[in-house]
Amino acid sequence: METKDLYNYFLQCAGIITDTRKITPDSMFFALKGENFDANTFASEALLKGAKYVVIDNPEYKTGDTTLLVNNTLEALQQLAQHHRRELGLPIIALTGSNGKTTSKELINAVLSKKYNTTATIGNLNNHIGVPLTLLSFTKETEIGIVEMGANHQQEISFLCTIAEPNFGYITNFGKAHLEGFGGFEGVIKGKSELYDYLSANTKTAFVNLDDTIQKEKTAHISRFTFALDDYNCDVRIEAVKADPMVTVKYNGLDIKSHLIGIYNAANISAAIAIGNHFKISDIKIKDAIEGYIPANNRSQLIEKNNNSIIMDAYNANPSSMSAALTNFLQLETEGSYKIAVLGDMYELGNESLAEHLKIVQSLENAEDTEVYFIGKNFYFNKTDAPHLHFYETYDSFKDYFSTLAPKGKTILIKGSRAMALERTLELI
Repeated sequence: METKDLYNYFLQCAGIITDTRKITPDSMFFALKGENFDANTFASEALLKGAKYVVIDNPEYKTGDTTLLVNNTLEALQQLAQHHRRELGLPIIALTGSNGKTTSKELINAVLSKKYNTTATIGNLNNHIGVPLTLLSFTKETEIGIVEMGANHQQEISFLCTIAEPNFGYITNFGKAHLEGFGGFEGVIKGKSELYDYLSANTKTAFVNLDDTIQKEKTAHISRFTFALDDYNCDVRIEAVKADPMVTVKYNGLDIKSHLIGIYNAANISAAIAIGNHFKISDIKIKDAIEGYIPANNRSQLIEKNNNSIIMDAYNANPSSMSAALTNFLQLETEGSYKIAVLGDMYELGNESLAEHLKIVQSLENAEDTEVYFIGKNFYFNKTDAPHLHFYETYDSFKDYFSTLAPKGKTILIKGSRAMALERTLELI
C-alpha cells in the first residue's frame, strides 16, 4: 500500500496505537514487531477492541477491508509520519542532547503555549518509533510542534531528522552519556551534531548556548539564534543565575523563580527564555510559564518527607549529569546538618564504565560533611575506606542497612540510572 493511500485511512481515524492494551475507539493500530513479539498476531483483537483499521505486514493475518497490508509496518509508520508532517507544514522545533532534553522540552512547551497551540513529545517517546508517533499526534490546529529526539548510536539523529524535517533545532549539551553506543565522548559530539548537520544542509535555524564553547564553534557558520550568560555577543542575554536550591534566572530585569533544583537547570530555563523571545512571547508570559512549570517523573524534584528535604533526580544518570548534580548538591548550605547522597550505577558506558565510576567516587572523598551511599557493581568495584563513603553491591543490601537509619532533618540527593529505580529509596525515609 502506498503512503498516500494509507494516509487517507489515517485521516479517518482518531489516532495511532501500537499497544492493544491502549486501543481507543476508531484508532489505527500498527502491528509492530519486537524482539519477543509480533503484533500481527493481535490484529483481530485490536479490531474487536474498537480500532477502525489495523496495519499489518504479514498477509496471514489479513481478515478484510479493515486490515491494511504493507511491506513493513515500522517503515510504513515512519513514512506516514513524514507525509503527515509535510501535509501540515507547521514549524517544528527538534531538540536533543545528553542531559536535560525532557526538562527543556517541557519548559519550551510551557513558554510557547502561552501564545500558540503547541504539541510536544509525550514522556520520552523520542526514538525511531516515538518520533513518528509524536508527529502523527499533530493536528491542523497545531501551530508549533516540539519533537524530542533521543539516540545512543551514530546516524540515529540524522534519521529522525529526515522524518521530522525540523525548522529549528536545539542541543542541550554534549555529555558522557551512551558512551558505549556512540564510541566515546567524541562520538557523542558527532552523533548529537547530526541535528546541526541537518539544519545547516537545509538552511534552518539552531538555537545555541554561546557559553558552550563546543557548540559555539560548531554553529559558527550556520543560521543561529543565541543566548548566553557569559558571552555578551548574543541575541538574548541572561543577566544572572542562582540556585538556593531552586533555580532563579534573571532576564530583562525580571527574576524568574523556577521549581527546578540544580544550577545545571539554568541552561534549560535560559533556552526556553530565548526560544520564547524568538517567537515573540512577552517577557511577563515567559516568566509566568517558567514559574508555573512543576517538574515530575523523578526529574529535579524537591520532596519534603519526615522533615527531610529530598532532591529526587532518579530518572536517569550519566557521568556528566551525575557530576553536575553533585556539584550543585555539595554547594547547598544546610543548617548544621550533614547531607546524604544515595547514588546508583550509571549504565551504557562500555569500556569507560569503571573509570567513570571511579571519578565520581574520587570527587567525593573529601566531602566529609556528606554521607554517600553507592549502590551497584560498578561503584562497589571502586570501593574505598573513606569513612563517609558506603558501598553496596545490590539495592537489597543497601536497603537492609538504610532502612534502619530513619534520617530526620537531612538534605538528601537520590540519583542513578533508570534501571536502578532509586525512587524506591523514598519508602525508606
